[in-house]
Amino acid sequence: MSNFSVAGTLHEFRVPQASSPVAATEPIAPVWLAAYTTPRHEKTVARYFQSRAVEHFLPLYKTVRRWKNGCKVEVEFPVFPNYLFVRIDRRLAGRLLDVPGLLAFVSCGRSPVAIPDQEIELLRTELPKRRFERHPYLAVGSKARIISGPMAGTVGILVRRKNSLRVVLSVEAIRQSIAVEVDDDEVEPMR
Repeated sequence: MSNFSVAGTLHEFRVPQASSPVAATEPIAPVWLAAYTTPRHEKTVARYFQSRAVEHFLPLYKTVRRWKNGCKVEVEFPVFPNYLFVRIDRRLAGRLLDVPGLLAFVSCGRSPVAIPDQEIELLRTELPKRRFERHPYLAVGSKARIISGPMAGTVGILVRRKNSLRVVLSVEAIRQSIAVEVDDDEVEPMR
């Protein structure tokens, strides 16, 4: 297991001056949006935002990697691969899609989905104080595979009962199922 810590960048966004009197009367309401990037371009997009004074946050963690020549090097990786967070008015988000490496904003229909300020604040303030590691997203109701223990390799449906996770295993031939209690580190989502 690697030692994890978080480093992040946060920069301010300067709102462009409105060119019409109607636009000047509408309040600009910046919200946090999740920006989806091409693989391994999160830092490049963040540098672009920094140079353009766009408020953004890229949570990073540090880990030690060993190169082929035996050298150990501390490297920073994004906590959420392919994603970084941008604070901007939703109406102006489309202008940022010209940024090299930025593909889209996480959206519902055509409107980008706002991420609550509290979630970003939690990532910025609390994550650096704790040890953590990345974990695959597990959604209750999705297929999951048990990856450790005597039932390793078994596939079932992930369910929650009270405060524990269970994987429902089914025997199709007899149309019967059982629920096996597992820890969250013993299962991985099926792709």
